[in-house]
Amino acid sequence: MESSSTASGGSTRREATRQRLYEAAVTLIAEQGFSATTVDEIAERAGVAKGTVYYNFASKSVLFEELLRHGVGLLTASLREAAEKTARDGGGGLDALDAMIRAGLVFIDRYPAFTQLYVAELWRTNRAWQSTLMVVRQQAVAVVEDVLREGVANGEFSDEIDVPLTASALVGMVLVAALDWQSFQPERSLDDVHAALSRLLQGRVSGSGRR
Repeated sequence: MESSSTASGGSTRREATRQRLYEAAVTLIAEQGFSATTVDEIAERAGVAKGTVYYNFASKSVLFEELLRHGVGLLTASLREAAEKTARDGGGGLDALDAMIRAGLVFIDRYPAFTQLYVAELWRTNRAWQSTLMVVRQQAVAVVEDVLREGVANGEFSDEIDVPLTASALVGMVLVAALDWQSFQPERSLDDVHAALSRLLQGRVSGSGRR
């Protein structure tokens, strides 16, 4: 029987190994596509034996499915933390949405390859992990939906808004704008991009809303 400290150490090492495999897989698949990426290449990039990949994941497809769960889980946690911190600081729904926009940009800036893969996979319908992707996507969108519903309930937001569609639109706006930023406008800072999206959120695009 392992002691608690030994078991904890083993768990920590395994999580570190899985993290290396996630990072190796997402980088390789972003570079050359899922079908062209082999388990041997993932193992080599991660600095582990091929058997280590199969010890942690039954197949390359399972690894990628778990990669999607892991990555979108991190994004969801970032969005939720931003909303909860805003609430603790006394901010309203609009402040929470703005904080989540920034949290999303920070996440995408940190994990650009994963974001590219995630957005690409959303458009594919023939993948074994499609149902998993839809579930984890909804978990991220649901965090935004919660803020919108609370804002509608307390009168901060109009009760005419379509909450599910508006939440999806906000998440999509951040994803697409961030990928455009990184691909075509890399000279812009995160603060600059956040400010532009913040103005959209606050309805200050038209001249009448200018301050």
